[in-house]
Parts: sequence; structure tokens; C-alpha cells
Amino acid sequence: MAGRVEGKVAFITGAARGQGRAHALRLAEEGADIIAIDIDTQVENVPYATATAEDLQETVRQVEALDRRIVAQTCDVRDLEKLKSVVASGVAELGGRLDIVAGNAGVDIVGPWHSMTPEIVRTTLDINLIGVWNTVMAALPSILEAGNGGSIVLTSSANGLKAGPWNIAYNMSKYGVTGLTKSFAQELAKDGIRVNSVHPGGVDTPMAQGIMGVEKSGFTVGMEENPLLTGMLTQWLPGMMDPREISNAVLYLASDEAKWVTGHALAVDGGMTQY
Repeated sequence: MAGRVEGKVAFITGAARGQGRAHALRLAEEGADIIAIDIDTQVENVPYATATAEDLQETVRQVEALDRRIVAQTCDVRDLEKLKSVVASGVAELGGRLDIVAGNAGVDIVGPWHSMTPEIVRTTLDINLIGVWNTVMAALPSILEAGNGGSIVLTSSANGLKAGPWNIAYNMSKYGVTGLTKSFAQELAKDGIRVNSVHPGGVDTPMAQGIMGVEKSGFTVGMEENPLLTGMLTQWLPGMMDPREISNAVLYLASDEAKWVTGHALAVDGGMTQY
């Protein structure tokens, strides 16, 4: 069924590649115009390459190839004031409305507990949790002013429902997103705004590839030090999923098909969070 978000505008963070790019393309396929942001610098403490302006321009190219409009700017989700400016200018350019938010930007710095420094914890929380809060706060004025209600979908993780080993800072941040989702869902329901979280398992993205591709990765060190925890990484369906699988969930939650779904934690994880 085409056109499930026809005529709507979606704001997507972390849109330069991976899940964020997949979300932009999937929503554009179904009729949405896009406001897209991502960072254009190497994030401190992150052991893999983070997004670039060139990556974001490739997302622009692919969305425009679908004959949809897209406004894209480089922006760090830790910068609330710039986020507000990006959203406001994007909404003005795309017709004065904002209907969908996909708070997707995030990082993961893995390793056993004793490798977690204050700087690693701060970077992870500032991007994965405070950055998601910033995203919602930057978007809400435009959604409320348009008066059409809306759908906010925040990316948590399977590790926001079931803690993963050797991932303390990431677990903290993603459990926080789960709670943030429910809090916003309660308070925004009166305005016709639904807020849900999506909880991906193993997704084939540059972040996942980067984590596992690092020589002597945090996972490797953790498994060597504490092999009893390796069983926590099991899932029922084999392999890594394509980012589009998460985008299909985002599309559903963004569409009117989910108009009575709010405050929900939707796991798309091949059974990873099933104990």
C-alpha cells in the first residue's frame, strides 16, 4: 500500500547512513518529505568512523531520486540551539508542517566495565539520550504549531529492554530512551502526538561493522575476560538484519495504521530480548 505517509514531513537524525538513511528512503517511498541531519566530524572516543557531510549528501541524492523533497544540514544532536534552527528552517522550506520525528542518531563504545572512562560515558549519554531529548524538544514547537498531531519514533535498542554485556554506557543510554519515550507519550497524548520506541537487534550498519571490525574490539576483550556472558548475545533468527527492517517498523509507527499505538516499545530483534 503506497502513500502511507503521503504529504507529511519527517525529521530524521543520524540520516547520513545506516538506519537513518534507510528511514529517510522508506518514508520518502511512502510520500513524505524529509528534514535530515547528521554530524560531520569524528565523534570523540568512538573507535569507528562516524558520519560525514558526503554521507549526508548521498542520502539527499537517494531521496531526490524518489522524487521527494529533502532539506539536509550537518548538525550535532548535542547542540540544541542548532537543532531548533535546522528544524524551523526545514519546516518553513517544506510548507510549514512537521508530522514525524525519527530520533535515530547514536553511537556505541563497547568494552568491559573497567574500560569505561568518564569521557566515554558522557559522550554516549550526551548523544544517545540527551541528544534524543534535544531532538524532541527541537521538533515539538513545529508539530504543535501545525496542529495536526504527529508521531515521534525514538530509537532505543534491544539493549534498552535487555542489557547487553560489555556495553554499560550504551545500556544506560538506551534504557533511558525507553523511559523518555513513555514519559513524552503520556504528556503529549492530549495534543494528538504519539510517541513510541523501536528496539533494533543486530543491524548491518556502519556502526555495527565498525564495532566488530576494530582490532581487539571491546566485545572480543569482554568475551575473553568473561566468557560466561556470551550466551546473552543469542537470538532466535540467524544473521544480521538489513536496516530497512527497522525502517518498516518506523513507517508503521509513523503512519495512521498505528493511530492507537503510543508509549509502546517495539522490538525488532529476531528474539534477542526474549529471555
